[in-house]
Amino acid sequence: MSTGARRLSGLQIQVLKLYREIIRAARDKDTEVKTTVLSYARAEFEKNLTIDRKNTLKIEHLLRRGAKQLQTLQSPDFVGVNFR
Repeated sequence: MSTGARRLSGLQIQVLKLYREIIRAARDKDTEVKTTVLSYARAEFEKNLTIDRKNTLKIEHLLRRGAKQLQTLQSPDFVGVNFR
């Protein structure tokens, strides 16, 4: 009998992992930066909800871009946000 739960693809798991890592990294920042980072991350993830699951090139590109932004956020030298 099916419970309605659907297995996640490998890319979906990677996306969720990236989102959780961004949230964890933001916890270590001061309140203003944390709020800005979390708002930006949420907006970016919501903006890309409409990407077709089969568009793996786009999803992989966004994952790489997000991973680079996460590395910057995790850097001890990171003090502010500039998303221009």
